Amino acid sequence: MTQAQQVQWAHKLIKYSSDLGGKQNSIKRILGKPDAFPQGGTSPNAWMPKKALDGYEWVEVSFEKPQTVKQVAVFENLNAGCVVRIAVDKGNGKYETVWGRKKDYKTPTFKATIPADRNYYFKRKRRKIQEAPDVVNPGVEYAILEQAVSGVVAVRVEFNFALLPGQKEIDAIGISDSDAPIAPTVNTTTAFELLPNAKTIELQGLVPSSGAVSTDGKTLYITAVGEAKTEIYSFTKNASGRWDNKKPEPTLNTNQYYNHLWCITDNLILKGGATYTRGTTETGFELFTVQNGTYVNQGQLKVSAYNNYDETAEAHLTPDLKVLIMGIETDFSQGGSDLYFAQQKEDGSYGFLQNMGKVINSAADEGMCQLLSDTKTLLFSSNGFSAFGSYDIYVTYRLDDTWKNWSEPINLGSKINSPDFDGLPFYDETNETLYFISSQNETNSLKAVAFPKVLLMKGK
Repeated sequence: MTQAQQVQWAHKLIKYSSDLGGKQNSIKRILGKPDAFPQGGTSPNAWMPKKALDGYEWVEVSFEKPQTVKQVAVFENLNAGCVVRIAVDKGNGKYETVWGRKKDYKTPTFKATIPADRNYYFKRKRRKIQEAPDVVNPGVEYAILEQAVSGVVAVRVEFNFALLPGQKEIDAIGISDSDAPIAPTVNTTTAFELLPNAKTIELQGLVPSSGAVSTDGKTLYITAVGEAKTEIYSFTKNASGRWDNKKPEPTLNTNQYYNHLWCITDNLILKGGATYTRGTTETGFELFTVQNGTYVNQGQLKVSAYNNYDETAEAHLTPDLKVLIMGIETDFSQGGSDLYFAQQKEDGSYGFLQNMGKVINSAADEGMCQLLSDTKTLLFSSNGFSAFGSYDIYVTYRLDDTWKNWSEPINLGSKINSPDFDGLPFYDETNETLYFISSQNETNSLKAVAFPKVLLMKGK
């Protein structure tokens, strides 16, 4: 059975034909388990050789421990079918050919379930949208050896990319002692898969780009996409328990282009979209107090040596304001935008932003996060891990007080994450309901699913 097979993923690079360099699509991205499967499609977490269009390339990788090998699986997330030769090393430094592409042999492939590369980032941040070509033929080359080979410590895989047109990327290389195909899986849980289907929240004509709920669970704030700018609205529940009573919030809609709100406590809210000056400590995020229903601006959050290469950013604060989390791109990013944290200083500003580590930050994009009240449970969105769609929602747990050690992200499952974009999670702890933005067919909607917080917050 598949469950009984011994599987190892490429652990270390030995030699390779070429590397584009940089953090994205580098040769190191071939190491470890698949990141771009089962969803398929182009990914910064996959290796793109210099001659990926029509050249000859190869790579040699080793594994953590010697193993009997009956199968070598090569995960080709773009235009699969270019593996031509596989050789193994049994520890003597010499490679023995164990598999070769036969004449007229074709790799089983499938149509990717998602559009290519940042498909449609739903204009939440007013990104410049670029149409990407459809992804074709992602697939896995399951090289089943005629005879199992014992004591394998390394594998050499050779590619002829002239066999198929189009760009090529290689996600991962795995070995197994079984001929049962190594199945790419999403790291989720049975509990998440058993959740009910998320329901769409009616917003009286608004097109949402984010949603947040006050900590008392009584007010829903929506950032709505308009023709000229994004604006914040509030809703309260009617007698039947549905969100109603739509109300614009002009005091919060101070920016002429973009306004975005995130709740912290009953009387503190964090708002993005302020005009700020690059090269200063300003971040563009403002803190407001709520006094008798009136919002009072307390000024911008300031961060030492603040710098962001991306055009947009996300921010979240712990309830005591001691720790700031941001989704930005800097020289210290693993690839695209990453999650960072900063500690509050005595003067109320924040110190240097520090990267939160490779476990939760991939070569792609991470951000759109919410830290729950235990300050250990972090929800965020990413397109850098095995997923059901282009962007999925994940949960991770802080393991110590350094804020740099986090558990492996767990996908919230296929009842929440669709084949398209799902992000901006906000969990209402009072009513135990998760809200998030889902974008399908280039249309945004706010969705919600109720489930007990014990599924998210360990020990609750």
